Amino acid sequence: MPEFSLTATELLLTGATLVLSGVSYYMYRRSRAKVEHLNRAPILPIDENLRNLIIDTPGESLQYAVIEGTVKSIGEPMRSHFFKDTLGVLQRFMLQEPCLQWASLSLKWDVIDRVVYQRASMVPFVLVGSDETTVRVQEPFHASGKYLETVHEKFYRSVSTFGDIIGQCLSGVKPKGFLEIEKMLKVGTTLTGVGELIIDEDGTLSLRAPTNGAEYLLSLRDFSHVKEKALSSTFWWKFGFGVCALAGVAVLFWVGFRFYRRRRQEQERREFERLMGEALNATGLKDGQDNQPDNTCVICLNQPRNCVLLYCGHVCCCFRCYQALPQPRCPVCRQAIIRVVQLLTEVTS
Repeated sequence: MPEFSLTATELLLTGATLVLSGVSYYMYRRSRAKVEHLNRAPILPIDENLRNLIIDTPGESLQYAVIEGTVKSIGEPMRSHFFKDTLGVLQRFMLQEPCLQWASLSLKWDVIDRVVYQRASMVPFVLVGSDETTVRVQEPFHASGKYLETVHEKFYRSVSTFGDIIGQCLSGVKPKGFLEIEKMLKVGTTLTGVGELIIDEDGTLSLRAPTNGAEYLLSLRDFSHVKEKALSSTFWWKFGFGVCALAGVAVLFWVGFRFYRRRRQEQERREFERLMGEALNATGLKDGQDNQPDNTCVICLNQPRNCVLLYCGHVCCCFRCYQALPQPRCPVCRQAIIRVVQLLTEVTS
C-alpha cells in the first residue's frame, strides 16, 4: 500500500485540539478543586466564640473558613485623590492608554489597553463582627476576587496632528487617549473573606492565605455569590473541554476514515490485478505470448479500445466495458473517472 501520511491541516488540527483539551481539562480540575474547597469551608460568624474555636482546633488554626464583617482601618484611613470625603483602607490608582493596534493576521484594528502607571497602597485593617470582635486581614493584595470599588474613572481624549496620524499609520499603533482609574476598599464596606484563620503571637485573630494551597478570596459580595461564580466557571471549563475533546475525536475519525478509504482502494486495485491475471491466463496470454492486438480492451480482451478516461487520460477499454464497471475508476491507475470521451476511430496505444 502507498505510504499514508497526515496532511498539514490534519496535523495542525490534531495538535490544536490536544493542546486546547489539555488546557481546558487543567483549568476544569483547578476550578473544581476550588469549588470543593468552598463546599467544605465552614461559614463562621466573627464573635468571641471564634477565638475559642480556633484555640480548640489542633495547631490553633482553621485551614479554610469563611467570615464576613465590616471593614475598619487600624489607624488613619486613606483618602481618595478625587473625593476627599471618601475613606478607604486599600487604594489602587492606574493610568491606562487605550490604543488601536493593527493586527496583520486579522487585517483589522484591535483595541488594547497599555498600563502607563499604577500604584497600590494600603493601611492595616480589620473585619468587625457583631460583638465588636475583629479579625485582621493579612496581605489583601495577594487575594483573588473583586474587593475594590471604582470611585473615579475619567477619560482624556488625545488630539493628534497630521504628522501624528502619519506616524501612527506607519507604526500600526493609534493612541486614543488616557484613562484615569481609582479603586478603593472603603471603610464601612461589608467584606467576605475566605482563607486560613489563625491567632497571631500578640493574640490577634487574623485571616491569611491558606497554607494548604487553597485559593485566598476577598469579595464585596456574599459567600453564596462567590460559590455560584466558582460553579459557573467550573461548568464553562468543563464545557470547553468537552467541545475540544469532541473536535479531537472528529479529527481522528476523519484521519481513520481516510486511511480506511486508502486501504480499500489498494485492496480493490490488487483484486483487479488478480482478476486480470486470471483472465489473461484463461485466454492463453501468459509466458510472454500476447495473441491480442495492442489496442484490444484490457477488460473483455475482445473489442477495440474506443474511449478515453479522464482525467487520467488512459485509453484502455471499450465503451461497453466502461459502462459495466462496478465503480467509476480507471482499470489501470484506479483514479476516479470524471468523464469519458468516446473515440469514433480505432486508436492504437
